[in-house]
Amino acid sequence: MDESGSLNRQPSDTTSLLDGLATAVIRVNSNLVLLYANAAATDLFELPQSAVGRPLADMVTAFAPLIPLLPGQLAVGEIRSYRELELAVGGRTVTLDCIVSPFPPSELILELYPLDRHLLISREDALTQRYQAGRALLLQLAHEIRNPLGGVRGAAQLLEAELEDPSLRDYTRIIRNEVDRLGGLVETLLGPLTPPRRSPLNIHESTEHVLHMIETERVPRLRLARDYDPSLPELFLDRDLLVQALLNLVRNAREAMQDSGTIRIRTRIERQYTIQGRRHPLAIRLDVEDEGPGVPPELGERLFLPLVSGRPGGTGLGLAIAQDLIQRQGGLIEWKSRPGETVFSVLLPIEGSP
Repeated sequence: MDESGSLNRQPSDTTSLLDGLATAVIRVNSNLVLLYANAAATDLFELPQSAVGRPLADMVTAFAPLIPLLPGQLAVGEIRSYRELELAVGGRTVTLDCIVSPFPPSELILELYPLDRHLLISREDALTQRYQAGRALLLQLAHEIRNPLGGVRGAAQLLEAELEDPSLRDYTRIIRNEVDRLGGLVETLLGPLTPPRRSPLNIHESTEHVLHMIETERVPRLRLARDYDPSLPELFLDRDLLVQALLNLVRNAREAMQDSGTIRIRTRIERQYTIQGRRHPLAIRLDVEDEGPGVPPELGERLFLPLVSGRPGGTGLGLAIAQDLIQRQGGLIEWKSRPGETVFSVLLPIEGSP
């Protein structure tokens, strides 16, 4: 067999099938030379197209603990499983299960299941369900509050017109101001009532617009770093909704760092990604990373619920509104956090893009 050329040297129908898998599949010969890697494996281990025909250990140094075990397995012809392997790949640690199977006459098939992603999908499902349930309850409450607020404000205006003592009118003005404040809060909770107005959009244009707004505030100790993938395609999105969601995330990062430190904005392509219960061949990931103290552990499960805040005086609406605006466009916001590094990732499917 010719061991040079593309990573996907298989019959076209087989390649299409294997590339559609979320499971990473690698095929090696008796010398542990790489013969094939599907799209999931190529992405997971960041393999170049020149990887085929070269030793697996050279192309994926993370396999070093596993490499010595494979020749013996090939000799006995048994299927073996290796659980919870921790492999360092591209500066990150990936935890995965690996099933190694003999493939006649003298080859091995490696099936690799990243556990991190499976756990994340389960967490996303639970997060989405809790968020939708909490938002439904909040919307009902907001509607119930909005109706009597108009009556209270009208009554305060009528009362103010009847009062002759200016000092008493101060009390009616307080009533009207507080009613207006609550009304604004209710409108914020309800969010936009019209469907998203989608149009072709370069996500970097919207991101730059948000960062320019932050830069005009001239915060001396705040730095904005950009790490863009210029090859990203356009998406069909509502620009206003996207800008508002990104602005909420960046402001949240600013507040977490108390306006001192670096906010990094990063864009990348994700393959075979599950968003809102649907698997998408391609998606765009936009990260907003800060150097703050991290998300308090007690808020982790409730982070995107409305009125949940870890800061004194916080409304707890910024993240909830951002999640709602992104979900309305078919996307999702994920997060991970540790002291000194918190990342909120906006995931948007590419289907429907030109």
